[in-house]
Amino acid sequence: MVVKIYVSGISGNKEVKKRQQRVLMILDSKNVDYETIDITEPGKELDKEFMQSNSVGRDSKYPLPPQIFNEDEYCGDYEDFDMANELDELEKFLKITPPVSPEDISQDSKAQNNDVQENGNTSSREPSTDKDAATVKSESAEDRTDLPNDNDPLDGSKPTELDGGTKENEEDKKKNREL
Repeated sequence: MVVKIYVSGISGNKEVKKRQQRVLMILDSKNVDYETIDITEPGKELDKEFMQSNSVGRDSKYPLPPQIFNEDEYCGDYEDFDMANELDELEKFLKITPPVSPEDISQDSKAQNNDVQENGNTSSREPSTDKDAATVKSESAEDRTDLPNDNDPLDGSKPTELDGGTKENEEDKKKNREL
């Protein structure tokens, strides 16, 4: 689809000339492919008729250039174009899809790869910002890695059963030796 800009090459209206130049300058800066149709050139009477019958005039009886179309589909006039440009919705206004650069594709695939987790799910998890939860997690990790010493009783003075046997604390061992 080609964006078509209907302009007047011999307009005496300075405002029309200024608006036409601004539209073309913005389209060039955004790398939008377009075709300029000068309705004042000889042999362009059908184009002029098409523009006037398919455009909407604002302040005058006839719509003034520039008028913007995507192929034969009317997009709007200068004021509509300018508003879309200000709102950063020019592609939507022109009814075109924005060009996709190789950088965009590689960035999208990197973002998707970062979302994939060990189990293969693509759902993302946000890190916890709760300081207490982080403290509890780190303390529990320390508790799990801190193994009891054979000489230390696990719960004070009671013997602990391990592998079907019993473990006595140091005081019980001394008492048994004395007996």
